[in-house]
Amino acid sequence: QVQLVESGGGLVQAGGSLRLSCAASGRTFSSYVMGWFRQAPGKEREFVARIYWNGANTYYADSVKGRFTISRDNAKNTVHLQMNGLKPEDTAVYYCALQPGITVPWQYWGRGTQVTVSS
Repeated sequence: QVQLVESGGGLVQAGGSLRLSCAASGRTFSSYVMGWFRQAPGKEREFVARIYWNGANTYYADSVKGRFTISRDNAKNTVHLQMNGLKPEDTAVYYCALQPGITVPWQYWGRGTQVTVSS
């Protein structure tokens, strides 16, 4: 199994920055994708960003493109989400997820970390 543990959430004013981290442990895969999702109160969980195991391919939701950056540190089995220019609408619980292959569903999820952006 895979364990994903998020950290770095908190309260920040609009325009500020936060850096989320997700530490992965357990089973390893030859090719996998790691990503971030978020869920605001009363809304469906939505995709934010993802990165391939080799860091060569990243993809972002339109709502965060140009403000958020996903990166990975393979030596530490960690993926980061640098969030700049935060807006109140970015307020949500942010979840780390792992897709154990490029063409398979997101299978492993962390417990989430709260991000609150005040106006």
